[in-house]
Amino acid sequence: MRVLPFQIPKPEKSALIYQVDKANRFYQHLHQHEEIQISMLLSGEGELIVGDTVNYFKPNDVFIIGSNIPHLFRNTAHEEEEAHMLTLFFTKESFGTGFFDLPEMQSFLPLLRKIESGLRISEYQVEIKSLFLQLASQSHFERFMTFLEIMKLASMSTAQPLSSFIYKKVYSDDEGVRMSNVMNYAITHFKEPITLKEISDLANMTPNAFCRYFKRRTRKTFFQFLLEIRLETAARLLKNQPDLSVVSVSEASGFTNLSHFNRKFRALKGATPTQFRRGRLNKHEDLRVKNKYRTRYAMVNKKP
Repeated sequence: MRVLPFQIPKPEKSALIYQVDKANRFYQHLHQHEEIQISMLLSGEGELIVGDTVNYFKPNDVFIIGSNIPHLFRNTAHEEEEAHMLTLFFTKESFGTGFFDLPEMQSFLPLLRKIESGLRISEYQVEIKSLFLQLASQSHFERFMTFLEIMKLASMSTAQPLSSFIYKKVYSDDEGVRMSNVMNYAITHFKEPITLKEISDLANMTPNAFCRYFKRRTRKTFFQFLLEIRLETAARLLKNQPDLSVVSVSEASGFTNLSHFNRKFRALKGATPTQFRRGRLNKHEDLRVKNKYRTRYAMVNKKP
């Protein structure tokens, strides 16, 4: 199978491609394709690498990844649960040359410009999920109308970029295999010490050549990339496992020195691990109190 470029299976006479991914493992090689993709995560969680940046995905996340952006979904497999993702693929020419230049489509242009770095949609996830769930039973025309509704909601939503730098060149097959091997190795072995010789041998390059190669394509060193994997893992543990001590989080994220962990975490997140965790807990507590107040308010103002 060719790793890069990746060919999206296209049904005959279909401009808009609907795909269901449901498995213990997604396609976890770094790849790129001409089609823009809008993906809705129904279940599963794991790493999402877009361009030069490590992200994480979880249920109810909505992502838009632009044309030819190198990316990699690597879900954490659980025997009792498959990862489940619904995706729409399209190009700017899928519906005819100049379709998105029509006056009626002008509201989509800011979104289409921003997706060049990839986007995580921050609002309307419930509404977008409802629309995605309708796609399976719809006709081609109905899917097109649903696609426009999803694009409308995405255009109205705030969004966070998924990458700070995108390597514009289309990868060759050999480059795709090499970068996939390097990134997958880092994701799999981030808890262990990784030497420059070890990772350059994996890429079949000399250490100096590998350093230049990796930085040209990601605008960061391999060890900066590895550090981001470790810190994002730590952030997820702090968020999802409040009973785990900061020392344990540090060790589980691949750090051998607590003060080094605290310093690097603060540099990336703008808060110490303890402050980050408290901030998350306070947000959850604020939400709980607000929901409790809303319930009481509704009961008091309920019409007889």
